[in-house]
Amino acid sequence: MAEERNAPSGSGAGDAPGAGSSSDDVRRDAAEWGERAHSEPRWPAMIAVAISIALYFALPDGLIAGLGPRWLVPALEGVLAASLLIANPRLTRESLRMRPVALALIAFVNLANVVSLGELVHKLLFVTNGHAGPGGRSLIYASVPVWVTNVLVFALWYWELDRGGPVARLELERRQPDFLFPQMGAPDATRPEWSPAFIDYLFTSFTNATAFSPTDTMPLTPWAKILFMVQSLASLLTVALVVSRAVNILN
Repeated sequence: MAEERNAPSGSGAGDAPGAGSSSDDVRRDAAEWGERAHSEPRWPAMIAVAISIALYFALPDGLIAGLGPRWLVPALEGVLAASLLIANPRLTRESLRMRPVALALIAFVNLANVVSLGELVHKLLFVTNGHAGPGGRSLIYASVPVWVTNVLVFALWYWELDRGGPVARLELERRQPDFLFPQMGAPDATRPEWSPAFIDYLFTSFTNATAFSPTDTMPLTPWAKILFMVQSLASLLTVALVVSRAVNILN
C-alpha cells in the first residue's frame, strides 16, 4: 500500500509554502501529489456494478456452472450494492465504516469474472482438442462480456484504492498517490485543482486492457503495478488466446 504521509506544502494540508516558493511551484507540487477531490459521487461506480450484473446474464450456462444457479451471483451483488446505497448513499467520513462492503462487492464481481474466464479458456481448449463443445462463434460472443467486465471491475479497484479510496481523497491530508495522471504532471494544461473522477479510472482500465500496459497513466505503488499486471494478463488471455483461437476454429 502507499506510504501514509501528508501532502506537500501549499496543497491544502501541512505548512504554508515557503517564502521563496512561487505560486506556480506550489501548484505544481500540489498537482503532483494529487489535489483534494471536491466531490466523489457513488453513482458512476454503481452503474459499473449494474452493467457487470447485466453482462453476467449474457454469459452462456457453461461458463457460470461453477458459480451456482444463474440468479445467485447477481442476487448477492445486488444485495451488497443495495446495502451501500441504503446505509450511506453519499460518500462522507461515515462511509469509511462501509468500505469493507464496497471492497467485498468489487472482489465478488472480480471472482465471478475470473471463474467465467477460466471456464471460457478451458472450453476453448476442449474444443480445439477435437472434443464436443461450444462452437467458435459462441466463444467469441462469450468473450465480449468477460472482457468488458474485466475493464469495469478493475476500474472499480482503481477508484476504490487510489490514495485510500474516494472518501480519503476528500480529506485535506492525503497520502501519496498511487497513479500519476497526465493532469498531475502538466497542471497548466488542465483546470485548477483537478482531481481524478471515476471516468479517469475507467479510461485507465480500458487502455491497460487494450494495450496490455500503461499508456498515459502510470502506476506508482506496488499494489497498483500488481493490479495492472493482473488486468493485463486477464485481458491478454481473453483477447489473444480466447478470441484468436475462436477465430481459428471458425476458419
